[in-house]
Amino acid sequence: MSTQTLFLNRPEGRIAYDVAGEGPLVVLVPGLGDLRATYRFLAPALVAGGYRVATTDLRGHGESTTGFTSYGDDETGRDVLALVEHLGGPAVVVGNSMGAGAAAWAAAERPDLVAGVVLVGPFVRDTGSGWQKLLIRVAMARPWAAAAWRAYLPKLYAGRPAADQDAYLADVAAAMRRPGHAAAFARLIGQLDHAVVERRLGEVSAPALVVMGELDPDFPDPRAEAEWIAARLAAEVVLVPESGHYPQSQRPDVVSPAVLGFLERVSRRA
Repeated sequence: MSTQTLFLNRPEGRIAYDVAGEGPLVVLVPGLGDLRATYRFLAPALVAGGYRVATTDLRGHGESTTGFTSYGDDETGRDVLALVEHLGGPAVVVGNSMGAGAAAWAAAERPDLVAGVVLVGPFVRDTGSGWQKLLIRVAMARPWAAAAWRAYLPKLYAGRPAADQDAYLADVAAAMRRPGHAAAFARLIGQLDHAVVERRLGEVSAPALVVMGELDPDFPDPRAEAEWIAARLAAEVVLVPESGHYPQSQRPDVVSPAVLGFLERVSRRA
């Protein structure tokens, strides 16, 4: 699926996105250190299913600009809401990793604009100890942020690899080498705090689906984390076999039908 890169103007820069298809709006949000192409298998399936699909890069990632001074789940959530308004929402927002946290934050902030959320490998709270968080921030700090991320990223694909995994990881590494991108990534690491999402989970009233890779190494017990989130959002849960942190690309055969089924249920509620 080939689409033109478009840009959404924000106060400190521009957010890159693309749009394809016709129908109810779905916005796809990647996670930290990733590209909107993480949805390269899911987006075409949603378009074929009759949806208008926008995929977006994070601040300082992919084709977005790097001049932003503020990063995090809430700032990403504000960018998502601005994009939904720009495209004429409401929308179902699909987020992976910190993008899932941003989706939940956006649903709490503007329930009129978010018709539902799909949270994939979701970070909606800080699960590590203070020492763990400090070590991560040191490891991912400049000037070695890009190299550390390139070394760590393959571990997140525990289980079945994506069909094009080597080529895709090369694209992620190339994006990180663009001027300003490693510095933006390091700023995001330094500012990231999922507590801004956790304290607003009780305000999310939109239908929710939690998608979790059974082997996701970011969580000590992926099933327990998915169930914890689901209990707070009255959400459905899909556990994805042979998948780590990126089930949307590792197991599109499981994730795409699950998301399409959820979208159909949301549409029936509207």
